[in-house]
Formats: sequence, structure tokens, C-alpha cells
Amino acid sequence: MAQSVLIVGESGSGKSTSIENLDPRETFIINVANKPLPFKGWKSKYTLYSKETPTGNMYYSAKPDDIITCMTYVSTKRPEIKSIVIDDFQFVSGFEYMEKALEKGYDKFTRIAANLSKMATAPISLREDLFVFFMNHVEVSQDMDGDRKLKAKTIGKMVDNALTLEGLFSIVLFCKVKKEKEGGVRYLFETRNNGENTCKSPKGMFDNSEIPNDLLLVKNAILEYQK
Repeated sequence: MAQSVLIVGESGSGKSTSIENLDPRETFIINVANKPLPFKGWKSKYTLYSKETPTGNMYYSAKPDDIITCMTYVSTKRPEIKSIVIDDFQFVSGFEYMEKALEKGYDKFTRIAANLSKMATAPISLREDLFVFFMNHVEVSQDMDGDRKLKAKTIGKMVDNALTLEGLFSIVLFCKVKKEKEGGVRYLFETRNNGENTCKSPKGMFDNSEIPNDLLLVKNAILEYQK
């Protein structure tokens, strides 16, 4: 079973940038929206996988079955890869919804929820030395008392009622942009629930409630915790 981590944040809050310090020789990116990566030199580090370039470490697709097949391929055929990043995960459901937007009824939401579940639980069948990072946008919701709650973005209330995405992960980190007194900003991950979000991590895994937005740091903390 691979280790899966859900990263939740607004656009521009540092989700994709957090990939930068991962070793590209050990990293495979599933680029759902086919967008450039936001750090210098990424094209020299990540090349598109194809039959002609079987050593490529990036793949473009927004199809749930393709993404699951790709994860399985990396797990079975690419032992040098230790981290899979799915960026941005919620676009899979978003694009699927837009393709079926004119369909009447609720069948499309049932399919979206089923596909979301299959992708999020796919790491269960992958090899143990793999990490799978799911990058997801955030949305504002309400809890049972009507208070503001930040959660992973999904499509439709039916999906939320049938499936709580965060419940499929033991580690859910939230992106945070913090203004400095000097006028700059810091990009961070929150590691603990702050009362307004669905953030969570095992007790004692992270020393601080806020850490740099660095997937390598997160990965090393998990490996150290598991010793």
C-alpha cells in the first residue's frame, strides 16, 4: 500500500510550487490540466511520457481510468519512481462534469463520485515505497452549526453526501499564505485542524502547526514517523 497525502489550497497558494524540491529522477507528475509548472527549469526536469520516451516523468490526462492506469504503470514498471503527484486532482471531476453538463438527472454525479473514490483509493494497491500526493483546490462550506468551513473542492452536494474526500486520507494538509510585517509573504502548509478546515495529520508527525510548503519536507517527515 502506497502512502497517500491530500494537499488542499486555493489557486496561487503554493500547491504546485511545493513539488519543486522533489527529486525529478524519483518523481512522476500526472498533470491533469496540462499546465506549466510554476518553478524555474521545470521543462529540463520533467519530460512527457510516451511510447517514444518511456523514461518520461510527466503524463497529461483528465480521464479517471487513464490516471489509475498510469499510477499502476508507475507502481509496477518504474521502480525508480518514489513519488507520484496528481496536479490538480479536482479538475478530473470538474472536466467530467462539464462533459456531462447537459445530461439530466443525477447519474452523472453518481459516476463522478464513483470515479473520485476509485482514484483516491487506488494507492491501496500500489507498492509500499510509493508516495501519492493529490493536489486539490479548496472550497468554502458550512458545518452543522452553520459556521464557515474550508474543505476539499468537489462537484455537487450528492458527491459530498455519498463521499467525504478527506475521509479517504490520514494526512490532509492545507496551503496557507502568510503576510509578513516587512511586506512579503510566506507559503506554508497547515498540519493541524484550525477549527475552520478539514486539515489533519497523525499525532506527533509534525512538530509545528505550520511548515514550509515543501513536499520533500512532508515526505521526509512521514518516513521518519514510520521508522
